[in-house]
Amino acid sequence: MKVAVITFPGSNCDYDLYKAAQQVQAEPSFVWHRERGLEGFDAVLLPGGFSYGDYLRAGAIARMSPIMEDVVAFADAGGPVLGICNGFQILCEAGLLPGALVRNDTLRFESRDVILRVERDDTLFTTAYEKGQLLRIPIAHGEGNYEVDEDTLERLESEGRVVFRYADRNGAVTDEANPNGSLGNIAGITNERGNVLGMMPHPERAMEKLLGSTDGTGLFESMVHALSHA
Repeated sequence: MKVAVITFPGSNCDYDLYKAAQQVQAEPSFVWHRERGLEGFDAVLLPGGFSYGDYLRAGAIARMSPIMEDVVAFADAGGPVLGICNGFQILCEAGLLPGALVRNDTLRFESRDVILRVERDDTLFTTAYEKGQLLRIPIAHGEGNYEVDEDTLERLESEGRVVFRYADRNGAVTDEANPNGSLGNIAGITNERGNVLGMMPHPERAMEKLLGSTDGTGLFESMVHALSHA
């Protein structure tokens, strides 16, 4: 499985994603934002960080990078695309996912571990998990507050496109467990087709016991399994 890790000026989690892909026996390659062409790749990963310094709006300038035209075409053709943190912001700016990520309601940069509840265990990103499973995953963002209009939110919920929610240690979805004010405690969503996932927490930083959690490993294992059995 060959994986493209897209790198923008200001990306700071691209190497983390590269190592996460290696850990599940994938073959990652860095692709600079000015390059063109994703032929030969089985999946595309958009890392966290501060692309273009988050100028204008998080992800807004990165969305106009040359490689994004190919990322959109790759996703439209059914290719798996994962956007984490800033990558999620870029996917929304590019129109691959609905809604927007705005300032945390705390108006602070939030950097800590959170609990995620797995809402779907049948996507190509989550088959290694069980529905309702609780994951300990770190966050690190200032603009992770997921907002969308009421009609779109209702559609996301009714179509089962919410994949992860912020929850407490007992799995309850509460305001106290929500680190940024996201509607419905939403932490990750997919597109209609299910091949594009955007999420604010960082599973690539939860791959080793030394770092406090291995709960992110299942996401990358799920991708590898899905693609190897496609």
